[in-house]
Amino acid sequence: MASLALAVRVAIALSTQGFFQPDEYFQALEPAHHYVFGYGHLTWEWVSPAPLRSIIYPALNIPPFWLIKTLGLDARYPELLIAGPRVVHGLLAGITDIGIREITRRVLNDAFVPTAYFVSLTSLFHSLSLSRSMSNSLETSLTTAALSYYPWNNARSIQVQSTRMRMCIVFAGLACAIRPTNAIIWVYMFGVLFLRLGLRLSQGFILIRDCCVVGGMTTLAVFVLDSAFYGKPTLSLLNFLRVNASPVSLFYGSSPWHYYLSQALPILCSTSLPFVLHGMHLAVQNNEKNLKTMFGCIFWTLAVFSFVGHKEWRFLHPLLPMLHIFASRSLVELYHCSAKAEVKVPREKNAISKTLSLPIRTQDLCLLLLSVPALLYVVFFHCVGQIKVMSYLRSLPPENLASVGFLTPCHSTPWQAYLHRPELAAPGRMWALGCEPPLGLQHPSDYKDQTDIFYEAPLEYMRTHFPSRVDTSYPPSAFPSSVPNVTFVETLQVMEQSSRSWDLGWRHEWPQYIVLFGALLREPGVLDLFRNQSYEEVWKGGFEWEGEGQRRGAVRVWKHIR
Repeated sequence: MASLALAVRVAIALSTQGFFQPDEYFQALEPAHHYVFGYGHLTWEWVSPAPLRSIIYPALNIPPFWLIKTLGLDARYPELLIAGPRVVHGLLAGITDIGIREITRRVLNDAFVPTAYFVSLTSLFHSLSLSRSMSNSLETSLTTAALSYYPWNNARSIQVQSTRMRMCIVFAGLACAIRPTNAIIWVYMFGVLFLRLGLRLSQGFILIRDCCVVGGMTTLAVFVLDSAFYGKPTLSLLNFLRVNASPVSLFYGSSPWHYYLSQALPILCSTSLPFVLHGMHLAVQNNEKNLKTMFGCIFWTLAVFSFVGHKEWRFLHPLLPMLHIFASRSLVELYHCSAKAEVKVPREKNAISKTLSLPIRTQDLCLLLLSVPALLYVVFFHCVGQIKVMSYLRSLPPENLASVGFLTPCHSTPWQAYLHRPELAAPGRMWALGCEPPLGLQHPSDYKDQTDIFYEAPLEYMRTHFPSRVDTSYPPSAFPSSVPNVTFVETLQVMEQSSRSWDLGWRHEWPQYIVLFGALLREPGVLDLFRNQSYEEVWKGGFEWEGEGQRRGAVRVWKHIR
């Protein structure tokens, strides 16, 4: 059964055609590509005076990149640079499906395992996100692995389960190293365990000691790796927490307190949501301690995250395996109730019942499988233009690819990890609009980044920041976007106290190729400007109806015709 999970997740990883989140590329693949090949785009989190990102997660992509480079295959078969990391992350994603089987077996019993496994394998959000190179995905796998070693049966002492308990702490520590906010889950889970120990002070001491040792070693390892990567003492975990607790995080959007309840949970659970809620009801009604512990963990994590202004669906991804276990509790109960047989959750292992069939009612199975068409869509068709455009550019001969400019919202496409064109690595040869956050400002709500300024008046921006005519030698742009270093922060602080215009005087050259969304062509005067500058459309990918705002109208490539 483990091989099935690994095969499914690797297949999904290799089959995924579309774009989901920029972090998949710019916080994982690009840093690894930059490390191995010496070029690639590093976002502000990597180059700011106090770096936020640890190399520990992108380092997972270094071995496949290094192997492909060592074998000399990157120039002949650049597609391997895409497939290699996908296989790695597909295998890591399989840990979630394997782990949920063990958790279900320990929390409920073997009768519920096939159902939980099925719900996990057919999960819409897992298909969308779990096999991608995003830190939340690995965080989910590591959290699930840790929970599979958690001492759910508190009748046995920690001393008897010392090896399993330490494995739980190690996986929890790794999850926190990947995403420091994962500690919110373990504050609750280890807090509950400590309370259950009661007056058994020696076992409580063992728990605290092991947590401190593993936590200290993990923090030290991250500090050493990051300091070696950045060339200076760096504790990225602290920087990450400090910035995300500051108003800077709100620059990327804020949501109401009920966002996770009203939007994230329905999206994560999709068609299993009714069964998740029913399973929670059964757990509370029947006083099932292990499931009530899970319920408390979910409620606690939701409550804490709801106090943070910046919210995203994927931040709750580590909770999804627990939600699937609640769904399995409901589905099996409903199945046996329909056969007029009550399922009781046994408290001792010798009471375990086994079944080889899938205990799900036909109508419930049909409801669950309604997500399959959506699953196929997000894997094969969702936002494919943003990925395929890089394949198109990669297919062009080097002598016909002098420069590329991306007049799109920032980070709308992958970068060198998907393109792998060293001739475009020189500064200004390939550029995109920036969206650096308001670092060091006292009133960040008034700030506008380069993307904001461009889309306020695209025609005016191109008239003032581009030359009047195209230089057919296509020279690199002198200052196409900002670099968020110390000078950038100081400049923003000066502008806040003076002009507050936020235009840093970017200077572009007209590139040979312009990548844009169709929505830009509908802006007044833009289409005429491109035509007057002798540009014409040579490629189009994706669907015009998908996306929102400035990302509508499909992805287009316009080329300058001499």
